[in-house]
Amino acid sequence: MNGRPVERFNWKQTIKVNILTLKIVGLWPAGDGSYECNLYTLYEIVSLIFLQIAHIGAQTVQVILIMDDLQAVTGSVFVLLMEMLGILKSYCLIKNMGKLKHLMVILNSDLFQPKTLEQRSLVQPNLNAWKTLASTFWVFCGGWLIFWLLCPMMDKSYKEYRLPFLAWYPYNTQTSPQYEFTYLHQFVSINCISLVNVNIDTLIAGLNMYIGAQFDILCDDVRHLHDGSKDSLAEARQKLKKCVKHHREILKFAKYANNFYNWPVFLQIFVGGICIGLSLFQMTVVVPFSAEFYSFLTYSFGIIVQVFMYCWFGNEIEVKSSKLSYAAFESDWTNLSPEVKKILIIFTLNVQKPLKVSAFGLFYLSLETFMKVRFTIFFLVKQR
Repeated sequence: MNGRPVERFNWKQTIKVNILTLKIVGLWPAGDGSYECNLYTLYEIVSLIFLQIAHIGAQTVQVILIMDDLQAVTGSVFVLLMEMLGILKSYCLIKNMGKLKHLMVILNSDLFQPKTLEQRSLVQPNLNAWKTLASTFWVFCGGWLIFWLLCPMMDKSYKEYRLPFLAWYPYNTQTSPQYEFTYLHQFVSINCISLVNVNIDTLIAGLNMYIGAQFDILCDDVRHLHDGSKDSLAEARQKLKKCVKHHREILKFAKYANNFYNWPVFLQIFVGGICIGLSLFQMTVVVPFSAEFYSFLTYSFGIIVQVFMYCWFGNEIEVKSSKLSYAAFESDWTNLSPEVKKILIIFTLNVQKPLKVSAFGLFYLSLETFMKVRFTIFFLVKQR
């Protein structure tokens, strides 16, 4: 293998902010296991019921009560749908917590480690791309939260006891201090739900980013399978066996990850299109360039970045996995023994079909899918 050895790389370090934030909202228990009967689990239950379910329930009741008011309903439903997705994502994360922790253990195993400085440089663009897209997503979500939560203050409607979100409560919110406490509850609740949505979405993208990075490492291992001046034929055979094992573990990792985010990704893309349409509709009825206008604008761009993040790293997996057969051909295979050549041929045949990640097999996470979503958004804007 060419290149100098490197110190052990901690893959979890890349998503440490995600893990820390999920711990704060009660969705990442300590250790390598799942939830247990302890105070942290109690904290998660209280947080889920009091901050998420109670907030969404109050909005749902209000939507039912104002069903005859189309503008008010469309102004509430698109946010309500995304909040409900947050509950679903929380459920999927809690349900699959044991598998996710196991994936983190696998990721930091010796087999998944970059072995040279060259391999470290190969995976760095993957990490940088994830950080850039995740930061962009954070910016748009943060912008939407600021504009939406401060709307009553910016247009001074707080004097009329207007809350950021239309919701029904079993008490009078038009008096003080009930109004202030309700405003605070909505503020904390929507921040909690937004943290759940953003961090789980970026975690899903991070898992796909890891898979793409592993294919980069595997391609480099296959490409440098045999160096006649340094490696013996026996060493080449052992390296090839490790490559086969590494490929098998990558596929297993991808399968577990895909099973975790099937439902969140499927509903996110489906509901996201509806929410963008409703958001664009609202932009036609609010005051141009007001706080509400900018909140709808940043919300729409946030969903577009979210879908792009899914599709970009899904596309990277497909492209990089398709390079394995070329990497085998680029290796110094002519000097290998007939036995090793036979194993290499079988390996090459097995990797001919690139790996594609999808949502229940209904659509693949690729740039082609993103383009279809983009054209749909363009059509909605044109109709507007």
